[in-house]
Amino acid sequence: MKNSIASNEVDQKKTIQLYEQYVMPTYKKFPLTLKRGKGAYVWDNEGKKYLDFFPGWGVGGLGHCHPRVVKAIQKQAATFIHVANNYYHDGQATLAKELIAASFPGKVFFCNSGAEANEGAIKLVRKFGNPERNEIIAMNESFHGRTVATATATGQGRIGKGFEPLPGGFTHVPFNDFAALEKAVSPKTVAIMLEPIQGEGGVRVADKAYLSAVRNLCDEKNILLIFDEVQTGMGRTGELFCFKNFGITPDVLTLAKSLGGGFPIGAFIAGKKIADVLQPGTHGSTFAGSPLACAAALAVLGTIQKEKLLPHARAMGAYLQKQLKALGNMHSIVREVRGMGLMVGVVLGIEGKFVYEDCLKNGLLINCTQGNVLRIMPPITVTKKEIDTAIKILDGALTRAA
Repeated sequence: MKNSIASNEVDQKKTIQLYEQYVMPTYKKFPLTLKRGKGAYVWDNEGKKYLDFFPGWGVGGLGHCHPRVVKAIQKQAATFIHVANNYYHDGQATLAKELIAASFPGKVFFCNSGAEANEGAIKLVRKFGNPERNEIIAMNESFHGRTVATATATGQGRIGKGFEPLPGGFTHVPFNDFAALEKAVSPKTVAIMLEPIQGEGGVRVADKAYLSAVRNLCDEKNILLIFDEVQTGMGRTGELFCFKNFGITPDVLTLAKSLGGGFPIGAFIAGKKIADVLQPGTHGSTFAGSPLACAAALAVLGTIQKEKLLPHARAMGAYLQKQLKALGNMHSIVREVRGMGLMVGVVLGIEGKFVYEDCLKNGLLINCTQGNVLRIMPPITVTKKEIDTAIKILDGALTRAA
């Protein structure tokens, strides 16, 4: 056993050294080398087990290696992996049909990531409005990606810093402030872009009255409404898409992260009015909507339905928030617990780094954003027992932090 542990420690050091030598240092990393995952758990080189309550930055909506997704990928990989997008294949046609049936009438463009989905949405609305209208209003503290355009749309200056000159045509206003938004609208405004829940921005939930007012404003002025549901989509908030919680339908919906159950796939859905704006030659993506990616996404949709995971997510989300609020009553450093479904933020009165690292040390993986907000997003398959385990670990971390 000792020799095995020593060997694993050497393997981890070697892996870290290889990263330092050959991989660009674009991510803040912790000395944790993960080997495998199953459900809500992952294991490191030494065989230590961790409860993962932020799987893959929200990618693991069904947890790690869900059997239905694994089976679908394995079966498809043995048949056909890639098809060029100037040909047809059944998987993409079927997935598009399912997404439209679950969202609103329109058409789908497939891509590979959330940033690509948002980039495509930006191109779509500009193509619709040009040349007279091409400006987009986005929100402060939003996050839409790290391409040049999506970094500019993002309402956090640090994301675009160092990459100037950034493209024009973006204006930012405070989130949930309709008066500021209405004032920012100009004759050149073609779209309003927002997340129904700001994830990277600190798990800040949009007010229903605010979204209703935004929808009415867009209707009055022929402005397109883009909902970025890269993080909130696919059951995370108790509905397949978060907009259904508000009764507000956008004109454009962007998706990625848990859409593929761990396999990379993104998409944006355009309503009927703008479904055919992008014509051949105006947009494309070589790997997008491959048979393999579509098989994974269809397996995710099927799993959510067959395992009745939407009501489960609502029930577990309510339980998680109840337990977190109980922790808040016990610990004075907790200022607020907010969120929807299984997308929850715990706002601290101190820096969250210590709490995050303490949880990591004791077998719980979460995230800390905006310096003091613990972001907790377990898979929608999570159980009460797993939530109880996470609460116990977090309780200890908060006690030590205080």
